[in-house]
Amino acid sequence: MIDKLELFLALARARHFGRAAEEIGVSQPTLSAGVKHLEDMLGVPLVVRGSRFQGFTAEGERLLEWSRRLVGDWRSMRQDIEALRKTVCGHFRLAAVPTALAMVPKLTTAVIDKHPGVDFLILASNSQKIIEQVENLAIDAGLTYLDNEPVGNFVKIPLYRERYHLITGPDSQFSGRTEVRWAELQGIPLCLLSPDMQNRRIIDRALHRVGVKAEVAVESNSMTALAAHVRTGRWISIMPTVLMEALGLPVELAAIPLIDPVIEHTIGLVMMDREPHSPMAAAMITAAKRLAQTQGH
Repeated sequence: MIDKLELFLALARARHFGRAAEEIGVSQPTLSAGVKHLEDMLGVPLVVRGSRFQGFTAEGERLLEWSRRLVGDWRSMRQDIEALRKTVCGHFRLAAVPTALAMVPKLTTAVIDKHPGVDFLILASNSQKIIEQVENLAIDAGLTYLDNEPVGNFVKIPLYRERYHLITGPDSQFSGRTEVRWAELQGIPLCLLSPDMQNRRIIDRALHRVGVKAEVAVESNSMTALAAHVRTGRWISIMPTVLMEALGLPVELAAIPLIDPVIEHTIGLVMMDREPHSPMAAAMITAAKRLAQTQGH
């Protein structure tokens, strides 16, 4: 039964029979047969049939909720039982919004120091996708914004407050300043993350609030690409404090606080809230709570 629910979850993640089958390493007929088996067993249609995947029926959506719960509990149970006969070990999948990637090593190092048998897959993603991936068990946890997301049955551990600075070279019009108002960025070409990233949406809202539309000269979904441009000293960007510190920006670059308004958002760890937690999940929660204490949360 669990294997059929795993197939169903894969379909929910991919929203496409072929891609779902490829993701979990089975043939498309095998995946289709697994979904049909669930439909026959429950006596209801689960998928809206058509020439391509069109979504789930109401019964399918309800089964999806139960599948997340049952498969998650099954995985946690296996880890818990295995931990009784050996040390905590396994593969932990952690996704983070690009601006929070600098915080990831503090979590992974803390877990591995305590449990050397744990290894990590680290992914960069946007905030909306992180919530979807946690819900569908594609990842075990995420680092994302907690102000508006997530909702639902999540463990949420605030880690730090994201504050914004203008990053500029020594020859810009802002050199020597101790503060810059958001309104002063009118007409200034900026180097920013792409619009699908929550960080970019926060910046756009802050500029809109003071009547400024972002003039973007360079945009990317990669923080590495932005950092490479900023390092040249020719590009102006807006970055949170924690990311600036992690990037180790050249000393000739200035990091100037942005004010009027001062924008802050909470970054934290999210994962599904189920008891008991798997040993790896419990280890991550412990590491996150300890890290939060060092960050003032």
